[in-house]
Amino acid sequence: MQVAIDMGATTGAAPATLDLEELLATRLLVQGNSGSGKSHLLRRLLEQSAQWVQQCVIDPEGDFVTLSERYGHLVVDATRTEAELTRIAARVRQHRVSVVLNLEGLDVEQQMRAAAAFLGGMFDADRDYWYPVLVVVDEAQLFAPAAAGEVSDEARKLSLGAMTNLMCRGRKRGLAGVIATQRLAKLAKNVAAEASNFLMGRTFLDIDMARAADLLGMDRRQAEQFRDLARGRFVALGPAISRRPLPVTIGPVETSARSTSPKLTPLPQAPEDAADLIFTAIEDEAARPVVRRPPPPPPPSTNELLAQLARTRPPVEEAPQSLFPEIDEEERDAQIDAIMAELLGDPDASFRTTAVLYQDFLVRCRIRRIPGEPPALPAFRRLLAVARVAPEKHVAQSEGWQQALALSETLTDDVQGVLLVLAQAALTGAPCPSDATLARLYGTHSSSRARRLLTWFEERGLVVIRLDFRNNRVVAFPDLGAETAPGDPNGPDLLIDERGAAE
Repeated sequence: MQVAIDMGATTGAAPATLDLEELLATRLLVQGNSGSGKSHLLRRLLEQSAQWVQQCVIDPEGDFVTLSERYGHLVVDATRTEAELTRIAARVRQHRVSVVLNLEGLDVEQQMRAAAAFLGGMFDADRDYWYPVLVVVDEAQLFAPAAAGEVSDEARKLSLGAMTNLMCRGRKRGLAGVIATQRLAKLAKNVAAEASNFLMGRTFLDIDMARAADLLGMDRRQAEQFRDLARGRFVALGPAISRRPLPVTIGPVETSARSTSPKLTPLPQAPEDAADLIFTAIEDEAARPVVRRPPPPPPPSTNELLAQLARTRPPVEEAPQSLFPEIDEEERDAQIDAIMAELLGDPDASFRTTAVLYQDFLVRCRIRRIPGEPPALPAFRRLLAVARVAPEKHVAQSEGWQQALALSETLTDDVQGVLLVLAQAALTGAPCPSDATLARLYGTHSSSRARRLLTWFEERGLVVIRLDFRNNRVVAFPDLGAETAPGDPNGPDLLIDERGAAE
């Protein structure tokens, strides 16, 4: 069945149509600088073909989620684990549901990993579900970069491999790639070369114009025309569109993006009392005093540390006569615990690296002349994880807490403290900590990373997570036979609240 998609008009007002069945077999590349109408073109294509073919949109900016309101696309929030995204993608192919993978709010490396997991799930679907799918990837240069950037090599390889599978091997599996990019020079050549249809919009850089002319089979001197293209005007070429380069004006769309280009609006007439309006606080603002955290003090210099050591060093005549004085282990442990409490008393301690905290710990041990060798770095990491919890004495001596310590030893150092805080809440029946509290313990400001860490704990069989009828979270520990009380995942950071109350 041949389906002609109306993309707009050519010169002379003739209709510009796109053969959908041919597009599914030959793929499409769209190029245009920011403001050229590239996203408008993709939206036109998606709207016109929504009734004919299943669609999947990889959306890094969250602009295409509005398709759900009119065309029924399911919006998939990418703030999930990679394993979960892969399973969702497999079910998307099985049930033939059009979706928008919303990557908004994730950093570039997280977007690459999430897109790779989702595309991998669609690519690896069972043969019984190889139905045609139009896979639209906006800002494709993010997911198939031509050169290594600031992201890790692992993330780049995963994302580039998924995009290569989509464009090179996806046709037999029913996946038709439609990739859009602002810069052809930043897009991996092996990904761009697999497209047989092209829609080239306005661009200004010589390297991008030359590459666009090469793809369209045009002379290098003809490439200058790409500078003069108006917004929404493209040059089309390919078996699904035209056998010769054809100017196309993209038609209107029925939905709109959540973010639009800024428009100039007239400024209001300046009021005579402008100074009072700006500098005079209203009643609600006066009732809420602004709290400004003082900047942290600068770290002491080497000379200051040496001076502190000199002041705290006892006189020579008071030094013990024995070269090997007996060490009181209980007193030494108490001094170390006091130093750990001072370290964690700093509001920014959760966001300092373990290496920096360890150096601070060693300096404090020397200043206080802690007897014996200081704990090595692995032992310090363990002390740090337990000190961040600081359970009550009766909890610390319980069998359940000893089991929790044993469970935490199977994890890496950076997540032990989070597991122990959850275990303490379960053993004492306290409410489940909020995402903000867990994020602080994990050393990040991102609540989504804290949620993914909880999911990772659950996948390892350490915890079981459920929500009550009020959407409060409960975390249960099967090995401990205990669970937390319901707690609001969106609640405040209890660490900050408790520290402020203590002060």
